[in-house]
Amino acid sequence: MAIRFDIEPEIAALAERTREFVHDVVIPVELEIKGSLHDAADAEAVRARLQSAARAAGLLAPHVGERWGGRGLDVRGQAIVFEAAGYSLLGPLALNISAPDEGNMHLLERVATPAQQEQFLAPLAAGRVRSCFAMTEPPPGAGSDPRALATTATRVAGGWRIDGTKWFITGARGADFAIVMARTSGAPGDRGGATMFLVAGDNPGMHIVRDLDTLDHGLFAGHSEVFFNDCIVGDDAILGEVDRGFEYAQVRLAPARLTHCMRWLGLARRAHDLALGHVTSREAFGSKLAELGMIQQQLADNEIDLAASRALIHHTAWVLDTHSGDAGTASSIAKTFVSEAVGRIADRAMQMAGAVGTSGDLLLSRYWREIRPFRIYDGPSETHRWSIAKRSVAAFIKNKNRRGGA
Repeated sequence: MAIRFDIEPEIAALAERTREFVHDVVIPVELEIKGSLHDAADAEAVRARLQSAARAAGLLAPHVGERWGGRGLDVRGQAIVFEAAGYSLLGPLALNISAPDEGNMHLLERVATPAQQEQFLAPLAAGRVRSCFAMTEPPPGAGSDPRALATTATRVAGGWRIDGTKWFITGARGADFAIVMARTSGAPGDRGGATMFLVAGDNPGMHIVRDLDTLDHGLFAGHSEVFFNDCIVGDDAILGEVDRGFEYAQVRLAPARLTHCMRWLGLARRAHDLALGHVTSREAFGSKLAELGMIQQQLADNEIDLAASRALIHHTAWVLDTHSGDAGTASSIAKTFVSEAVGRIADRAMQMAGAVGTSGDLLLSRYWREIRPFRIYDGPSETHRWSIAKRSVAAFIKNKNRRGGA
């Protein structure tokens, strides 16, 4: 099957409208709050204001199906539009395509029952509520290795009791509901035995223990530690089927890794543009900074990282849309490369801007702080490299055996 990277006219038009919206509406708000939702006087008011404007512009939640108010963009279409939205830290929030809600919408659209979709997906896509995805646990629980899942769900009369601790749960504080991964069979370390549950945010058995003080401040409500103690839910809270949670997690996680790449690529491009603005106007040593060889090398390296990242994203999007390859390997390769490339871009941009790059005047240091954790979130680079290498070795041995050892 031929790989196509051409952009349909309607997607190109949507991306252009998104770029204009981000420039005219979103970036002024970002500058107003210095790029930090933690420091906003009323972050919920900021979210409501931006999403109301996006709704009026016909840009809200373009990734979900038309039934839920979106445009049903495939992954290749998302790659174009999400990068355009990511040009501002607040762009994805404005379009309701930020983590974790975007990934949860994707999962609910594909796994939830019609009744669950009406209860959870419809208000989430409309921006009336927020959600979180509760899988990561403190050591020795699930982290880079989800099989270490220690939170349990035990059968009780009329439903299930969930017990365990989660942490680094993005958007947990104030979330209307959580998608919770809990072990329904087996023991930590087993490959199977996980189930997903839909838990209302006001369930008395779900408690926010604390908000973690992290490097990044751009994701809504930050990251929290959440304690589940005698958290009772009914059978209708099961998302999908019992013991198939790890399988459903892949439905969410492989595309979610890539949408993170799309959004951060947009922000890296913004950082590069800010650096270009500085080096083409600042004079030193008798010439513009942009005319100096060392600056030109950094600009060129940024352009190379931007182009290579975009190519990997679009290729992986094609694999996901057409099922024309190993989506897990493709998304791991893209996530590993892009998470490191956007970090290099932000770092070079800050270096080229000199002292002002470390200040709040250009927000470059804020972008660097937001981008840096991406090398850890959604699987650290080391874990993805291990997975890529394992698959490479297995494929080589399989092909060698098929050729009769030649």
